[in-house]
Amino acid sequence: MENYIAESLVKAGVELGILAVKGTTAKINSKIQSMKAEQDVDKLRSAYDDIINELLSERADALRIAQLYKEEYDRVNIKDDDIVYLHNTLAQAIDLLGSFSKLPTEQSESMKQLVALLNTDTLKTMQLLGFNYKEAIGEPLTEVCANAIKSKLVGNSKTKKK
Repeated sequence: MENYIAESLVKAGVELGILAVKGTTAKINSKIQSMKAEQDVDKLRSAYDDIINELLSERADALRIAQLYKEEYDRVNIKDDDIVYLHNTLAQAIDLLGSFSKLPTEQSESMKQLVALLNTDTLKTMQLLGFNYKEAIGEPLTEVCANAIKSKLVGNSKTKKK
């Protein structure tokens, strides 16, 4: 996981802990109890405004923290529809490659077994165990593609200079 993401999650966790320990409910109940004897309407309204503002502020903090955690979850989670799409695409690609390359039956069967493993249950289980597909597969694949493109660009620019 990238350093800045880990740091922001740690900060969010600390902020969430602070919100949990703050004891807002007890503090607000105490304020309300102490205001019952107050007769000045302006002081009462001011006190209630303070309570409402404090609650709104804490709610906004809690929503911001929840959104941060949700964004991180969405970044690493693969949805069931995406897994089904991936499975179907790989199955078609292997069938297509098999028809072009005339793979030996043994290799063709191995490829089909690999695709059979790539189903929603298996991939979700691995994900629950902490496997991050996007980081383990997506990032290296992105780097390989980027390096291939860069090498082609460098090769083409050298050829044009001659």
